[in-house]
Amino acid sequence: MATTWPDVSYSRWRATCDTLHAHTQTLGKLAVALAPPEPELQHAALRLTARGWETRLLPAPDGSGGITACLDLRGHQTIIEHTLRGIRRVRLAPHRSVGEVTREVLAAVHDLAGEVAVDPRPQEVPWTVALDQDAQHTTYEPADVVAYMTAATQAALVLARFRAPFRGRSTPVNAWWGSFDLAVNLFSGKPASPPSEDFIMRNAMDAQEVAVGWWPGDARYDRAAFYAYAHPPVPNFSEAELSAGRWEQQLGEYVLDWDELRGVDDPAAVALEFARQVSRHACAVCEWDPLIAATLDAKPPPVS
Repeated sequence: MATTWPDVSYSRWRATCDTLHAHTQTLGKLAVALAPPEPELQHAALRLTARGWETRLLPAPDGSGGITACLDLRGHQTIIEHTLRGIRRVRLAPHRSVGEVTREVLAAVHDLAGEVAVDPRPQEVPWTVALDQDAQHTTYEPADVVAYMTAATQAALVLARFRAPFRGRSTPVNAWWGSFDLAVNLFSGKPASPPSEDFIMRNAMDAQEVAVGWWPGDARYDRAAFYAYAHPPVPNFSEAELSAGRWEQQLGEYVLDWDELRGVDDPAAVALEFARQVSRHACAVCEWDPLIAATLDAKPPPVS
């Protein structure tokens, strides 16, 4: 279990984690610039694949076909691939800055698919230097990146199992480059007021939802963990009875620490039950349609 559920807490590999996070933002900026807009900003999300973080197929800026961009975390490279014109690879390595890599990635997109204009300002992070000028983030330890990819794979598989039976509208397992997390969102079908007028909040949180995800931690919470929350929140949401995990008041959500899972016999089963328990509770206290809520336990409504 130590090899498949490795130690990836933010406090241990912070410098590499921040560099990796910044690299995902370059891919996200491409998705924002090229993908057709979708509700809740779904077009901006990336995916976790067997190679790493990857865009969906994006329209080439010059109309010549499609492109994908992949942050290959096993081969330690960014791969830009065109449906007709081939592949470009940009090396990821210790002491290569985010700015250097970003400039090469954008040049590769230009060579293969035409000019694309991206906003290079990073989002949802404490640093502000533009991605293509970032000489600050240069730490890249391949062993830490592989450990992260191993852990993220386990988390993504749990989230996919959690989502699978739900009969309402839901997202796939998204890889969010702003907050550097993996997440599944389940929707009740009802609208909701966004928590703020911030661009991301205004567009991403305009519907009633339950979100369950995983991230390696950050400056606010320096441990890897699964998390779950409901939007909009209700007064008694924090009162769920869980077999594992707890309410974290500072974050306003439930968390199940990764290190707690690393010490149990079946960590995937414990994480899955955490997701289901919080979601059942959220559906009950937020008054979701019981027939839809029941499908979280693989009990779909009768087919008429």
